[in-house]
Amino acid sequence: MFPILYVMQNVVRCWNTTDPLLVKYHDEEWGVPVHDDKKLFELLTLEIFQAGLNWQLILRRRDAFRKAFDDFDPEKVSNYIDKDVERMASNPGIIKNRRKIESTVNNAHCLLEVQSEFGSFDAFIWRFVGCKTIQNSYTDFSELPAETPESNAMSAELKRRCFKFVGPTICYAFMQATGLVNDHITSCFRYEQLKKTKITANSRFD
Repeated sequence: MFPILYVMQNVVRCWNTTDPLLVKYHDEEWGVPVHDDKKLFELLTLEIFQAGLNWQLILRRRDAFRKAFDDFDPEKVSNYIDKDVERMASNPGIIKNRRKIESTVNNAHCLLEVQSEFGSFDAFIWRFVGCKTIQNSYTDFSELPAETPESNAMSAELKRRCFKFVGPTICYAFMQATGLVNDHITSCFRYEQLKKTKITANSRFD
């Protein structure tokens, strides 16, 4: 685990923000490799709900999302029925987008199918980056792409497997969030820390 660093002063971050939630997320989560299926499902779902909005809003409602979606347990979410969708569609704590709520239930079903085939969603999703983090070296946040060949390939395969709301841009944001790519700019204090991280999937997916 990395120490809590968001209270540090005079450090360079690639996100120009002083919002405590965003700073904490940047310093502790964004770009850290994730290999837990529930956490991967959570971040994919949150990226889907964030589309068209801003990440700050999502972080403020993250706890409500976790409560609404049973801590993003895909097996529990896959068992949701119409009354559960109705309940969440009237929940003021989350983003009340019915199509995205329904897509989350659908995606839970799809994720379970992937788990059955590959052993875990983790094993499946890390294959798109050769089972180890892509270390980029951007010097300015404006250089970051909206999508890449890897995110296009991920999007196409997820869609083939009937996942919803998984376009290349959402997939790339998901890759950034889960550490499939290290997109901290080179002057950011987190860049070198994450570049040295030895958490890869190679030993488990060979």
